[in-house]
Amino acid sequence: MTDLPDTTRSTKRRRMIALGALVGVAAGLAAVYGIGAMQRNATDPACRASAELAGQLAPLARGEVAAINIASSPSRLPDLAFQDASGRPVKLADFGGRTVLLNLWATWCVPCRKEMPALDALQAKLGGETFQVVAVNIDTRNLDKPKAWLGEVGIRQLGYYADPSAKVFQDLKVIGKALGMPTTLLIDPNGCELGVLAGPAEWASDDAVKLIEAATRRAS
Repeated sequence: MTDLPDTTRSTKRRRMIALGALVGVAAGLAAVYGIGAMQRNATDPACRASAELAGQLAPLARGEVAAINIASSPSRLPDLAFQDASGRPVKLADFGGRTVLLNLWATWCVPCRKEMPALDALQAKLGGETFQVVAVNIDTRNLDKPKAWLGEVGIRQLGYYADPSAKVFQDLKVIGKALGMPTTLLIDPNGCELGVLAGPAEWASDDAVKLIEAATRRAS
């Protein structure tokens, strides 16, 4: 076998190194955009039924609730902890078996205050054994102020829930479900997210009522 000149061997070696680098880059991209995407888009096994329900709700995200982001791959939410009007601990799991509209609000948040009457009206219209609006106040100062404000503006149907530590907001922020205030999540009876809305909405509107009615009816 004839020996190759040094320059030829060097050229081939450089080509092999370059080819190896390209293969490595391709594999890395496949891992990030292929396998990684599949992992991000995989539906939580506990929420498979929720994925079908979310698909049915997507066409109803219109009009006054067009901004709601219906989950394409629903996952179970963390068991968020807060407290009731008496200061007793409450968890999201305590509402299991009901469709829940979880709303995070604060008195310093102007859009939160503006949408509170609509949430109250929604609870009056649809609240019951199969559905509940759970509005959690996250004021961290002047803890008597939120309850007093609700009374002043005539909020009567909503139960009072609060998290003075605002940890519930941080827990949702960590998983990308809370970016600002107000934040509202539509949750099925198994604790799986059906949709999330960043910002206010007219929750007493016909559009919102149709969406909630469909979520409640089809989840039962």
